[in-house]
Amino acid sequence: MRAIEVRKPGDIHVVEVQKPELETDKDVLVKVQAVGICGSDMHIYHGSNPFTVYPRIIGHEVGGIVEEVGSGVHGLRRGDRVALEPISSCGVCYACKKGRPNVCAKLEVFGVHRDGGMREWMVAPEANWHKVNGDLPFEAAALVEPMTIGAQAAYRGNIEPGDTVFIMGAGPTGIACLIMAKQKGATVFISDLQANRLDYAKQVGADFTIHLPHEKPEAVLFEKTDGEFANVVIDAVGTSTTFAEAVKLASVAGTVVTLGFNETPSDIPSLLLTKKELTVAGSRLQTNQFPDVIRQVNEQKVDPASIISHRFDFDEVKKAIELLEKEPAHVRKAVLIFEREDESK
Repeated sequence: MRAIEVRKPGDIHVVEVQKPELETDKDVLVKVQAVGICGSDMHIYHGSNPFTVYPRIIGHEVGGIVEEVGSGVHGLRRGDRVALEPISSCGVCYACKKGRPNVCAKLEVFGVHRDGGMREWMVAPEANWHKVNGDLPFEAAALVEPMTIGAQAAYRGNIEPGDTVFIMGAGPTGIACLIMAKQKGATVFISDLQANRLDYAKQVGADFTIHLPHEKPEAVLFEKTDGEFANVVIDAVGTSTTFAEAVKLASVAGTVVTLGFNETPSDIPSLLLTKKELTVAGSRLQTNQFPDVIRQVNEQKVDPASIISHRFDFDEVKKAIELLEKEPAHVRKAVLIFEREDESK
């Protein structure tokens, strides 16, 4: 079968590899139909992901159809449409015992620590595959995973109806956070340097957009919230500067959620945290968010495919990578199609 493999940083190819087989009675073989390209895939391509060993078949935003199940699989059957939950955890460490396998001491992610879904077939345990409606497009199934990232940020921020939320960054992750914050009943502000990204954010529910650097978040939030600022600030940019600004722009008794992996220290006086009694929460991957996100998708409350701006056949992966490198501001989400659906059915 064919797969997309990063042999080493900057070196990506469509290669021939052996088709995987079931290894345990709990395994499920899926015919991959669509895979989203994530920022982490780009980091692996650029050599900036410290967890990856090369060569690596990338891809963790996967939608497909069940082709074969092990004898111990009872929740899925041949023909089911599924979305991949790409994390594997040990179940016994402190994090797992606390119900947070997304930060397991032995965490592994398909497409990062082990081979992922950019291949024609993929095997993973039943627990990693979530059934979706039979009429849901495969590309929408693939993008359930990034929606769960937004759901996790909303969960970590404890967003409640009526809250004011400020999201920093209107890229794919920021948009996912926006969509899920609106599902929680929040009033949402979102900022970005690119006007086209903000235009799209408005289309999918943003109440207020802030076009940097022409508008200042502090001034806009002060005016629109009568000086209260944002009850929840989600930093989907992840720089030392944005994190420090997020702490500054959070309201009294507010929460700051950071999704970044930046290693540069931020200069934040403890006075800001203590005086406002802020909660600062990291948000990584997701914890048990798939069932609720899939419910919302199945009920057509959330449409993951709406964030797609570009589609490519999987053998056009180099073309997709080139676009993401040269014109990132014009790409909301690029999806690789492994097999076209028969729209006549």
